[in-house]
Amino acid sequence: MNKILKNIIIKSVGEVISEAGGDCSGLNIYLENTKERKFGDWSLNTALRLAKQFKKSPFEIAEIICSGLKEKIIKYSVADKIKNIEIKAPGFINIFLADSAFYDLLNTICLEKDRFGSCVIGKEEKVLLEFVSANPTGPLSIAHARQAAVGDTLANILKFCGYNVTKEYYINDQGNQIKMLGLSLRARYLEKKHNKIVNLPADGYKGQYLSELSECIIKEEKASGKTVDIDNLDFFSEYAAEKILRGIKTELTEFGVEFDCWFSQKELSASGAVLETLKKLEENNYTYQKDGAVWFKSTDFGDDKDRVLVKSDQQFTYLTPDLAYHRLKFDRGYTKLIDILGPDHHGYINRLKAGVCALGHKKDGLSVIIIQLASLFRNAEPVAMSTRAGEYITLEELIKETGKGPARFFFLMRKCDAHLEFDLELAKKKSLENPVYYVQYAYARISGILALKDREKKSSLSVIPDFSLLKERAEFDLIAKMNCFSEVVVNCALNLEPLSLTVYLRELAGEFHTFYSQHKVISEDNKLTAARLALVSCAAQVISNGLKLLGIDAPKRM
Repeated sequence: MNKILKNIIIKSVGEVISEAGGDCSGLNIYLENTKERKFGDWSLNTALRLAKQFKKSPFEIAEIICSGLKEKIIKYSVADKIKNIEIKAPGFINIFLADSAFYDLLNTICLEKDRFGSCVIGKEEKVLLEFVSANPTGPLSIAHARQAAVGDTLANILKFCGYNVTKEYYINDQGNQIKMLGLSLRARYLEKKHNKIVNLPADGYKGQYLSELSECIIKEEKASGKTVDIDNLDFFSEYAAEKILRGIKTELTEFGVEFDCWFSQKELSASGAVLETLKKLEENNYTYQKDGAVWFKSTDFGDDKDRVLVKSDQQFTYLTPDLAYHRLKFDRGYTKLIDILGPDHHGYINRLKAGVCALGHKKDGLSVIIIQLASLFRNAEPVAMSTRAGEYITLEELIKETGKGPARFFFLMRKCDAHLEFDLELAKKKSLENPVYYVQYAYARISGILALKDREKKSSLSVIPDFSLLKERAEFDLIAKMNCFSEVVVNCALNLEPLSLTVYLRELAGEFHTFYSQHKVISEDNKLTAARLALVSCAAQVISNGLKLLGIDAPKRM
């Protein structure tokens, strides 16, 4: 139930295997929470992975482990925490915890409070988590919003697990897209200024926000008495990028996302880091000349083909400054880099990892998470969106319609690599059909129970909770689900995937709702009342801890 008991069992299993002549080196002995309590509280599949080594059936190996484990738990004085150990074909070992182990968990939650579920597996490793990094060419889209929800949640989870995390936004404030932004704003400015239609560039930006920016320029002209030089394209590009970036920062703040660093591509280029990176690759003999261009030998590091770094017109490809940026990430002392990118970057992963290796770093020092697109649905009908045409719902508009909490929760309800369908009407519902409402309502309901206790000034307030009075199945099911929290959080951190935390919180809320529908918390029995008040208070604490990791409020009233 607690970490000590789990570690003792894992250690004991390793000892049993070694004493039976087995080799535990490289063997990950792992206790998994069972999906159904009829199969115990923890399950061990180690016997299935030792069949080849022992040249016995998994069931026979499980019998050896089971027999030895029963002796070990007596040796380590934890036999009173284990109710039963049984074997299920083909070789699973299921461990049933004693009631006292459940009571220990409640005491742990009461003691650790908002730190319950945290761990130190990260060992303060310095992690740079880069996400969103949308070009400052328009408001944040739904795709960016999903990346923001995933990135910010992962940062919270990694910090909770002992990693030293920095959240960074890479500002693509240089290149053709910024030039096109300037051309688009200038066209809108001339249109507003002279009240006539001006054609946008073929690949220009068409959003209404550019018309609004052009109006701002005209107002500033009137206020200052100075007229903008229409031939100064840099002015239009920089003006638009600066204003849009300011809006992006505001949107993200409203979404509960605060970045530690904002890193400018323009400043990266001005620092000379791009040329330095290119020079380092050349010195290490990882480049060659072909057709007037400079190529990177990325196939030396597992890429399917070599990549161009400098085109024949002497312009850098997108890859070159990106490699420089990642080199600087490592140079700044980070040992683990995590990039969250959109689906259009899927083919970019191998070349980026190849570059990291060529610059002297381990390939697994960089993890890339691809976030698939999200579609909005209203009344079961898809909401038409086109970023190029400037027709899409922005993050700001989404927050106004659904609220921050529902938006974040819904974006996390599918695996990162799966397309997500966002039901706007469901997200707005104030009923138990809405998944985030379902979870928050459990917390609010418990808060109401605790408030009622305070108003009634129950004499149970002065009673120290005696958890041994908790005997009902619904009570143990609720505690067992609380027990899973730590493992869920660790798995989210190791897999860089927050989905299972949203699933877990819905299940935990469900266990509470079931318990509450079957049993009174406050009764005439003061001792039982004290125990049940402490029980639901623990459930509220775990729900609160989980919602905090998701960046979602735990309201006391709904």
